[in-house]
Amino acid sequence: MRSLRPILLALLLAGAFYYFTSYTRGGGGLLPTITRPSKLEITEAAGPQTFDEEERNNVETYKKALPSVVNVTSTAVAFDFFYGPVPQQGAGSGFILDKEGHILTNYHVIADARQLEVTLPDRKKYSAAVVGVDRTHDLAVIQIKAPDLKPATLGDSSNLVVGQKVFAIGNPFGLSGTMTRGIISSLRSVRQPNSGALIEEAIQTDAAINPGNSGGPLLNSRGEVIGINTMILSATGQSAGIGFAIPINAAKAVLNDLVTIGRVRRPALGIRTLPIGPELAEQMGLPADSGVLIMQVVPGSAAERAGLRGGSERAYLGNTPIMVGGDLIVAIDGQEITDQQDIARVMNRHRAGDKVKVTFYRGKRKMAVDLTLGEARS
Repeated sequence: MRSLRPILLALLLAGAFYYFTSYTRGGGGLLPTITRPSKLEITEAAGPQTFDEEERNNVETYKKALPSVVNVTSTAVAFDFFYGPVPQQGAGSGFILDKEGHILTNYHVIADARQLEVTLPDRKKYSAAVVGVDRTHDLAVIQIKAPDLKPATLGDSSNLVVGQKVFAIGNPFGLSGTMTRGIISSLRSVRQPNSGALIEEAIQTDAAINPGNSGGPLLNSRGEVIGINTMILSATGQSAGIGFAIPINAAKAVLNDLVTIGRVRRPALGIRTLPIGPELAEQMGLPADSGVLIMQVVPGSAAERAGLRGGSERAYLGNTPIMVGGDLIVAIDGQEITDQQDIARVMNRHRAGDKVKVTFYRGKRKMAVDLTLGEARS
């Protein structure tokens, strides 16, 4: 038997060799026999590439806006378990405002940065300095010194409509010069996740916005900046088709303050208030169904200078102590006031030093006063 093993092994190997080589010769079908042509014949386009109207608009918008969009890299310092410094880098986007090198971005892109670097579309890098910040509404202006800068064209966000086409250009996941397209999905009030400040008419879009897009422009079909991409609503922290941009008009209202004094002179009335609805108004015997009741007037504030009065008697709303007997504000500049958010909406349209007309009830008597807004304490 032992003498047959080498013979059987040789026969098996020979059979296997025949089996596989027969397939490669076309006998079994694993690798069919090929015939090599003398030349590969392919079908080529008859002429140069053409674009439809939609594609042309996409391309033109990108070409117009891209030279104004920058990448912003921030380096902060954290500390390890042994209190050793550990540099940490973050990345975002921004866009050029003027030839002087002012760049608008989000505050959270540059917050706590020890070093800032801006990369232009031509890949040239420049150190940047912080010019001014608005922590409340997540805005910041930084500046570089560079030649031949191309400022972005700022549009008007007051007449946006749901359904219009928008583009986002930025630096998602470090992929510079990325453009995504979508529509305005809604215009709504949202709160900043860090400051809690209310953003009026925030632009909701389904254009893909991801980490790294923050601070970059949201554009209309003419390549004009209508918003600053700022946050996404997503369980994973990545695009889920719900992104938000700060309307450009809100940024334009504070840009001069940010560049000239480094902060925003945010207006304040100087009052602490309680919102009043119909049920509470009836219980308290107030002359209007809604408004905000002044519980306290801050000493030295705009409200005190205008003669507005706070509460004079302590009462309880459930277990919460309140002051009653003060003036009931029902309108500012003709806009109905029903709660603190209504006041915030009016304040967002003004700066410290502006005059507003406050309409209120003192007892049963309806009154109005012109008030010069003070500056909010930072």
